[in-house]
Amino acid sequence: MNHQESKGFYKLSWLQRIGFGSGDLAQNLIFQTTCMYLLFFYTDIYGLDAVDVSVMFTVGNVANVIWDPIVGALIDKHNPRLGKYRAYLVYVGIPLTGFAILCFWNGFAPSLLYAYVTYIAMTLLYTFINVPYRALNSSLTRDTDEITILTSVRMFMANCGGLAVGSGLPLLIAYFTNEEAEGLPKDPGAWFTTMTIYGLVGLALLLFCFSQCKERVVMDAKESANVKVSDLWMEFFNNRPLRVIAFFFVTAFAMMSIGNAAGAYFINSNMRGSAEQLSIFMGLGSAPSFIFMPLVPMIKKMVGKKNMFYIFLGIAIVGMVFLYVVAKMDHPAMWMVYVAQFVKSTGVIVATGYMWALVPEVISYGEYRSGKRIAGIVNALTGIFFKAGMTLGSVVAPAILAYVAYNPESIEQTPLAQEGILWLVCVIPALLLLLAIFIISKYELTDDVIDKINREIEHRA
Repeated sequence: MNHQESKGFYKLSWLQRIGFGSGDLAQNLIFQTTCMYLLFFYTDIYGLDAVDVSVMFTVGNVANVIWDPIVGALIDKHNPRLGKYRAYLVYVGIPLTGFAILCFWNGFAPSLLYAYVTYIAMTLLYTFINVPYRALNSSLTRDTDEITILTSVRMFMANCGGLAVGSGLPLLIAYFTNEEAEGLPKDPGAWFTTMTIYGLVGLALLLFCFSQCKERVVMDAKESANVKVSDLWMEFFNNRPLRVIAFFFVTAFAMMSIGNAAGAYFINSNMRGSAEQLSIFMGLGSAPSFIFMPLVPMIKKMVGKKNMFYIFLGIAIVGMVFLYVVAKMDHPAMWMVYVAQFVKSTGVIVATGYMWALVPEVISYGEYRSGKRIAGIVNALTGIFFKAGMTLGSVVAPAILAYVAYNPESIEQTPLAQEGILWLVCVIPALLLLLAIFIISKYELTDDVIDKINREIEHRA
């Protein structure tokens, strides 16, 4: 170990980087499934009204706004025997897997109570893994180049999860369905079997992540004892860069939540597509990751952090405009839909993937200002804001479907319903991305500034 490493600037092996990234792959097998397909499952298979689902998603996300800071303070305050942050991958992984699978069980349909219990339990347990997992990133090293690589690996693997869900899930459901179906099959048993497979694979990946992560940049036990939930709001008001990325997270996750939830409706109703075409369309939501996420460290060095955001958010907006134009044609070719989806997804993946690399920066900035490295609390705060974005998305999508009188009993929808679905896929996400460009323009921590801050913190220590 060289002198730089001994001062917190650790380099990781590729096995450790992949091990860390496998945690996000695991979580996305659950997270992306609920984002892309749970609304569709509840309305078209389980038999719930879209407005009831909208209310339930809102209740779940409001509960999480209260829950996130409690989880953040709890993990910063305690030091479990298996590791300050990584322990929760084991402790919470098993019940999370169970409830995620139960969300896609049709046994009590259409019981709203059963849907509430399983959905709320799943989303609260997801937070109890996601907050410590995100804090784990900043506990592995202070090195900004290493964190960029870690974030690129993590987002590459997260998008492997997105691809497995977007492309794989419709194909697996079709495989386990006994009869031919137009559009995405609605066989409850096939949905349950598919989710069981995804849940168990996710659990194995969480355990692999646990085995490869070594926490080396954490608070000592004496500092941990002083952490309070109120530190969360003090940090928010005293840390301007944190406020900038918090609002960026709101817009980014609202954009993704709305667009992802509408994908199945768009292919089923607007394009009259098959399960295979939905598989390709949703898969293209993740495919650009395999080309562009490995290039992120090089692109960032060439154009700088902020310009990279501007370029890729702009590319996403161009893709959304193109998709809208193609969908309005009389007989659009599916290859044009796929091209538009690929362009849109390229911009979304790089911009929303790299935003996670900013979180360790604002943790270090807060430590520089206050002397406390409260990674759990900062990640709880970003969690609150991404849940706020998810809440916005989970309210907007079903509300617009209800407003345009979407009919789950029919593949053939009215022109108004088709236009409403198009707004969910293209127009509203594009408007949110314009807002995101304005927000990220206010971020002030360059690589030089953050490196100087990290060296100063280590010098004090």
